[in-house]
Amino acid sequence: MEATKVLDAKGLACPMPIVRTKKAIDGLHTGQILEVHATDKGAKSDLVAWTKSGGHELLKHEVEGDVLKFWIKKA
Repeated sequence: MEATKVLDAKGLACPMPIVRTKKAIDGLHTGQILEVHATDKGAKSDLVAWTKSGGHELLKHEVEGDVLKFWIKKA
């Protein structure tokens, strides 16, 4: 999947992946895609909930080894 921007949030503990994701999404235009890489296991539920509450769309998420990857389309 083609992302406009990739955010490396690996090694960060909650709530920093969400804080960094919000800052990165704010820098994108509507319809652009942010790819987020995180290693904090709590990031999965946090990012899914944050995406919905912000009106954004979680296009896909997958696990690659210890890394959680998310593709979020900005509303």
